[in-house]
Amino acid sequence: MSDQTYHGSCFCGKVAFSVTGAPAGMGYCHCLSCRTWSAAPVNAFTLWEPASLTITAGEDQIATYCKTDQSHRKFCTSCGGHLMTDHPQMGLVDIYAAMLPDLDFQPALHVHYGEKVLSIPDGLTKFNDMPADLGGSGTELPD
Repeated sequence: MSDQTYHGSCFCGKVAFSVTGAPAGMGYCHCLSCRTWSAAPVNAFTLWEPASLTITAGEDQIATYCKTDQSHRKFCTSCGGHLMTDHPQMGLVDIYAAMLPDLDFQPALHVHYGEKVLSIPDGLTKFNDMPADLGGSGTELPD
């Protein structure tokens, strides 16, 4: 998977992008911001080094919304379709798993499980907020 390239686009297709290599991490986020942004009870994420991302079409159609300094959410100005979230404090970009249909999504953890509205008893590690190495408390919660 290390030299594989994956392609994605917004809802209308005006914005297209690719990522090359392997994600730095994959999992599920249960925070209120992700749930509200995605209009879903949980958000499947893939984290990538920013250098692995290339915007291949429609860069002028990308807008950013920053509710917090931790998450710069990107979307298409034409269709409103969500694209990705830059996490400058982590130095990573979150490309929503649904945006990469050819990626073999293999989640390893749940973050912000303390805010969950949907329990997912899948045996993966559940963090109350975030792992300590990503700036969280590292506190784990039961399945």
